Amino acid sequence: RSYSGPETEGQLLNSFVQYFGDNLGRKVERMPLIEETVLPGDSLLTLPVVIIGNGPSGICLSYLLSGYRPYLSPEAIHPNPILHTKLEEARHLSIVDQDLEYLSEGLEGRSSNPVAVLFDTLLHPDADFGYDYPPVLYWKLEQHNYIPHIVLGKGPPGGAWHSMEGSMLTISFGDWMELPGLTFKEWAASKRRNIKSDRVMPEEIACYYKHYVKVMGLQKNFRDNVYITSVSRLYRGKDDEDRSQLNENISTQHLEMEDGQKSLTKRNWEVRGYQRATDGSHVPFCLFAENVALATGTFDSPGRLQVEGEDFPFVLHSMSDFGAAISKGKLRGKADPVLIVGAGLTAADAVLCAYNNNIPVIHVFRRRVTDTSLIFKQLPKKLYPEYHKVYHMMCTQSHTVDSNLHSAYTSFPEHNVLSFKPEMKCVLQSASGLKKILKFSVALVLIGSHPNLFFLKDQGHSIGHHSNQPITCKGNPIEIDPYTYECTKEANLFALGPLVGDNFVRFLKGGALGIARCLAIRQKKKHELIESGDGGGDGVP
Repeated sequence: RSYSGPETEGQLLNSFVQYFGDNLGRKVERMPLIEETVLPGDSLLTLPVVIIGNGPSGICLSYLLSGYRPYLSPEAIHPNPILHTKLEEARHLSIVDQDLEYLSEGLEGRSSNPVAVLFDTLLHPDADFGYDYPPVLYWKLEQHNYIPHIVLGKGPPGGAWHSMEGSMLTISFGDWMELPGLTFKEWAASKRRNIKSDRVMPEEIACYYKHYVKVMGLQKNFRDNVYITSVSRLYRGKDDEDRSQLNENISTQHLEMEDGQKSLTKRNWEVRGYQRATDGSHVPFCLFAENVALATGTFDSPGRLQVEGEDFPFVLHSMSDFGAAISKGKLRGKADPVLIVGAGLTAADAVLCAYNNNIPVIHVFRRRVTDTSLIFKQLPKKLYPEYHKVYHMMCTQSHTVDSNLHSAYTSFPEHNVLSFKPEMKCVLQSASGLKKILKFSVALVLIGSHPNLFFLKDQGHSIGHHSNQPITCKGNPIEIDPYTYECTKEANLFALGPLVGDNFVRFLKGGALGIARCLAIRQKKKHELIESGDGGGDGVP
């Protein structure tokens, strides 16, 4: 259902109840309101899965949970003979029903997660060697494998792709951005879009993801304009449990209190938030889930330098703000250059944007231009000429002690920003300790972004590889089981995509595969226990 007009709280909650009541095969009396005092023991609607985030990670997970299953194509021969032999051994089974650890053993790729490498090589065999082999999989919709779930996102399906700068090309090929079952080229042809390059604009990708949800029949699982405010565990005493055997086998943890109080059992998740209606009002809701999957990506919070003066209005932290300033003519006729901080692709995009608009640039970054970890070193020149143009300027138009600024572009390698001054000046420090003050018209800090997991306890700091530190894609991703993508430090909490280090769409699809297999196994165990009369559990069968 789409929300075209103002919604009351009851209407929103009833829409959840009606849909999930129908799909779970039971009549649901009510949904708890956010103002209510909700007791863990209440007999309330509990969903098997709530997915937070509706970007490509959340979409792909919804696709698999909806019952779509990948099988080895009859005519397919994988270029890796060892993997192909393994696939032939269980040709009659879908990949979801096979041993992912066995299949991924020995594979190598550009992800540290083995299932991500496995699924990528099945969908794009030998892609990193420059080959364009077709997938070795075909897809079947098996309704009996549907696991009820809901996908909650702030905007339309596609997530952050809808807010990215539209004039820049994606770093990945369009084919690598596609999701299972619908190639990007098929979609482009159906929309009569003229794709002139293997690389495409973010706007095209965003439209593709939105269309994908519709054409695959996934809309019923998606809710847009939803903001999560809290995801927390419910607890209850062991003495109060009924039919607890099922939960002990599948989805609970027991905690002994330090002072000798009775043991508590971790039960289902409580997900609270609100949906923003078309009139701007907030419609609160409260859901209960056996499992929660985090698919929020890392674009929520721009990276900050944490220096004096960074909060001045002339210090920006996003390409969209920079683009808006240019389009409004705020930088037209300015004598002072734009100051761009960062050495990644977004900073390079900003350099190109300024360069193409005849705006002089001061480009500041901490690394040496010869640093092998610079992203430009990993990009073939023929495929990414515009980025190598920026890299060439970074190397050849750098500032030296006895030189003045170049007219269009000047780089300051191995420099840090110490502070911003109110008179639109910046204090830089070189690796040798020399300080320099530069005047600028606007500053643009583009040093990456981080996820905002404020809705989790301690903002999710406890579930990373390094406890009590913020979650970051590279330095401190969420720690997961490599084959199920379940958090090692929190049962029934899953994570995929950039949150576990998979920045590229190519690899985040492996997370959806791992989670789908894990949940399918648990659902099967639950049905077997219910049929044998050993338990019923908190959630729904």
